[in-house]
Amino acid sequence: MDAAPFDSTGRAWTAAICVGMALLLSACATSPTATPSAPLPARTTLPVAETAGPQTPASEPVASSTEERPVTLKPRSNMGLTPPTDVWERIRRGFAMPDLDNDFVRNREQWYSSRPDYMLRMTERSRPYLFHVVEELERRNMPTELALLPFIESAFNPQAVSSAKAAGMWQFMPATGKFFDLKQNLFRDDRRDVLESTRAALDYLQKLYGMFGDWHLALAAYNWGEGSVGRALARNKAQGKPLTYSDLNMPNETRYYVPKLQAVKNIVAQPEAFRTQLPLIQNHPYFKSVPIERDIDVAVAVKLAAVSLEDFKALNPSMNRPVILAAGTPQILLPWDNATIFERNLQAHANRPLATWTAWQAPRTMKPEEVAQQLDMPVEQLRAVNNIPLRMMITAGSTLLVHRKGRLDNDVTEHLADNGQLGLAPEVVLRRIAVQARKNDSLASLAARHGVSEANMATWNKLKAGARLTAGQTLTILVPSQGSHRVARSTPPSHPAAPKVASTQRKKAPKPKR
Repeated sequence: MDAAPFDSTGRAWTAAICVGMALLLSACATSPTATPSAPLPARTTLPVAETAGPQTPASEPVASSTEERPVTLKPRSNMGLTPPTDVWERIRRGFAMPDLDNDFVRNREQWYSSRPDYMLRMTERSRPYLFHVVEELERRNMPTELALLPFIESAFNPQAVSSAKAAGMWQFMPATGKFFDLKQNLFRDDRRDVLESTRAALDYLQKLYGMFGDWHLALAAYNWGEGSVGRALARNKAQGKPLTYSDLNMPNETRYYVPKLQAVKNIVAQPEAFRTQLPLIQNHPYFKSVPIERDIDVAVAVKLAAVSLEDFKALNPSMNRPVILAAGTPQILLPWDNATIFERNLQAHANRPLATWTAWQAPRTMKPEEVAQQLDMPVEQLRAVNNIPLRMMITAGSTLLVHRKGRLDNDVTEHLADNGQLGLAPEVVLRRIAVQARKNDSLASLAARHGVSEANMATWNKLKAGARLTAGQTLTILVPSQGSHRVARSTPPSHPAAPKVASTQRKKAPKPKR
């Protein structure tokens, strides 16, 4: 065989292969890629009055949309092997809850997207906390949409307090917080603590998901209470109705609760489609936990860490006193770089005093003036640091924050740091009444009849103990006025800087199994 025919055939095969490769590459260039879904179409909904935060409308939305729906977000979508560039992308990659698609979602999308300044402030406020929440969700293999839940609960404000007394960025009621081991005492409220409240919230959500087997129902229970959701499901079952979140008969607030989360999820998934700007939040830790082994004033900790008081309180919002008690608060959170500065400066202060405050227990019921005199501190300062109103007495066994000096120059014990409470009672206001002695009356019988002591009867009337009385003799008795009554403060008051939020989530404490 000569070479010419062979070369011609080889060239033909080569040309065919090239054409085939070109066609293949052309097809690949036009095939769908793993890019985000197409932008959501604009929607028209009824206007919602602007308020300080996202409100549940007084009535159900009547707006509807006939426009084409966007591509459904894929759970646990595969966006490649490259690490996420920021926390928002990391959250998108972990979406794993089924999407809710109804007019309530459209209404909330409209509400949030029409308030870009509010959205920016709210998302910017999440900067110190979002990475940690996502880390915890991924560690538990939970849907990362749940990292957006504090936007719905508190606008990511750890100092938020609802009208129903729910506190913190996860909005725990006092009883529910205690059930999930969140300390609430004179010195700290862990419902506001970044680490502890996140741990408790995710524990609670996992518990609810285990009960209902559905994330939408679990979220409804987080807002409405597991008992309420259980009863609503039982009613639907008895009536032959579907057992889904959308089919339950529920309060208006709960009906909008999951749609709010879905709306924020949609905006985070495609912010450009909603003309929303998300601040860049890097995909790395914002804060570092630093151990505390000695009581230390907040002012000293701030100085040693070279941070502002505002930044310190943002990361340690559970502390509501000017001192950090090592026995009850074994760690503080600091911005990553400042943690190293703090540790270095703390070592330099190893032999110096760090705290000027300590705790003291009242041995009996006392007036603040008596306590201040006994402990040698101004009564105004004692009232201010312990939030003691005027005309109130300190009940026996109460814990007070006082100056650390003399015999009180010691770190606070763990028992006191974990259990300190302040009990208050109104000062007893006495009124003077006149009574007449009867035949054969004595100071003792007269005192017993009016519920006072014989010694006081003698003192008030300038008589000797056992003095003889004559029938018709007028004596003076001091008795409590009708307005006097006893009150007690078993938990610390709301943080002075804690703003009220419009949310009124009423999460009920789960009943422990007996």
